[in-house]
Amino acid sequence: MTASRAALTRDSLRLKITVQRVRLGDEVYRVISPSKPIRHGAFFQSHTSYNLYADRADGRRIGALWLLAARSPRSLVYLPLRAPARKYGGEWDEETPFDLVLAHREVQFRPSRWKRLRTIMRTGTVPRELRTASVPESDLLPDPGEIDYAAPSRREPRELLHQHVHAETLFLTGGTTAFREAAPHLFAVTKDGPPAAATQLYYSGGCNYHVCRSLYRWADLETHGWEQLHMEFRPAWFGWSSEAG
Repeated sequence: MTASRAALTRDSLRLKITVQRVRLGDEVYRVISPSKPIRHGAFFQSHTSYNLYADRADGRRIGALWLLAARSPRSLVYLPLRAPARKYGGEWDEETPFDLVLAHREVQFRPSRWKRLRTIMRTGTVPRELRTASVPESDLLPDPGEIDYAAPSRREPRELLHQHVHAETLFLTGGTTAFREAAPHLFAVTKDGPPAAATQLYYSGGCNYHVCRSLYRWADLETHGWEQLHMEFRPAWFGWSSEAG
């Protein structure tokens, strides 16, 4: 098995999406989601954190959606991750499958309305527009090793990614800067994970080629009542459904 060293390219920041405009009461919400299922990605809530697992291809799709959320102040970006999470199974018994919604704060969407909105989306009566979305490479900030991790702790809380939970879904709400500062961690995992996975043995829950990043890097996380969001690399051949390559 040879190490995969595919560099991040413009194509890594381009993906097929579906766009739905969903009416809920007097409001119409624009919802963006990946056009194809994220099969090698899973998201869980545990008693200490939120854990996101992905291989390189789907990890980069998630990263591109993250950057798209930064550029979409009037849209909800929906990552339906519960279904693949149930097939995959958590690292630990207490992990619960979750979906993820990225919402720019300008949308001003109340998470309590999400269950009803999601139900309407799934009825099959809401048109789905297939599009190709892309974000410029300049949207991806420097490598996480070059970021001042102390800086977020000096900002006002409104400038950070806020967490809200409703209907087995974690909502991350923030401004453009907050989403762009988190995205490099996702892409770092997709860059560092494949070479390690191809050259070292993997032990579930161990630390052999464990490649991961934490998206929050500030000391007072618990004072906000939020949990850490941790992303870990998982190769496509390990622990996924029978469709894994």
